[in-house]
Amino acid sequence: MSEQFCDVGRGITLCYETFGDPSDPPALLVMGLGTQMVAWHEDFCRELAGRGLYVVRYDNRDIGHSTHLSGPPPTIAQLLTRSRRAARYSLADMAEDAAGLLRELGLAPAHVIGASMGGMIAQVLAARHPRSVRSLVSIMSNTGSLRSGQPSLRVYSTFLRAAPREREAFIEHMAGVFRAIGSPPPLRDLDQARELIAMSYDRDHDPDGPGRQLAAIIAAGNRTPELHRISAPTLVVHGRADRLVGPSGARATARAIPGARLMMVDGMGHDLPRALWPVLIDATAAHASAADTAAARSPAPAPQAVPAPSAPAAAAGASA
Repeated sequence: MSEQFCDVGRGITLCYETFGDPSDPPALLVMGLGTQMVAWHEDFCRELAGRGLYVVRYDNRDIGHSTHLSGPPPTIAQLLTRSRRAARYSLADMAEDAAGLLRELGLAPAHVIGASMGGMIAQVLAARHPRSVRSLVSIMSNTGSLRSGQPSLRVYSTFLRAAPREREAFIEHMAGVFRAIGSPPPLRDLDQARELIAMSYDRDHDPDGPGRQLAAIIAAGNRTPELHRISAPTLVVHGRADRLVGPSGARATARAIPGARLMMVDGMGHDLPRALWPVLIDATAAHASAADTAAARSPAPAPQAVPAPSAPAAAAGASA
């Protein structure tokens, strides 16, 4: 699909692509930390669209072809102490971006599917913009609480190593990250991972963007009280083999969101392996269909959006 661009306000322009019939119910795909929209593979998007959804994938701010901000990423010391001072913006700002995209494209309310940090953004969107969300699927994400969903100790060293800037060395470094956090064999597909890493590098390589996104996650803190406000039908999906966001994060998320359903997937790590697409697509499409059916049977006024508290200046130093 050809890329398109949408000004969502506050100095942010998002790059997005669409799949399927615009007359079908919309589904917004939100990707995770330092990961471009192409990680929602075109085949995945087309298969999901084939289930009767109008699929939209987009680059978050500071990644891909969307607006990149300026300013240094957090230092190692700031990351280890979980300092909030390095944040140039918040998860709430990123959720505002998503809400703006749905608004400008005339697609609200949409079924919102978020993976990892994308799950966090989707949760905040559902809590603060309930009229924008028909249903929520939170995949391999958590609540922000330090008591659940934390990384396995053995993956910390992988993430504390600086990534090389040269293309081939960067691809091999990120392939090592994938080995550490992705699904173990037989679901692991290193060739597909390298293909995605190379595509992403060639499409955009901003070494500081992911750090600024990580600072936004840290600044958000524990979002559990906010999750209690989510009214959209919610499905929480998580891999039992996830070493980056522990499965306890999914259980805590499902407990925090009223009426949420929990689906644990055997053999799945912190990725979306092709072999599990049928499971993930079936679950997502069925959840969306059930939400639409329930809404049609018992229409009710949507709750009012909750005003967002003030956050770090989102567009300070923004550049297209």
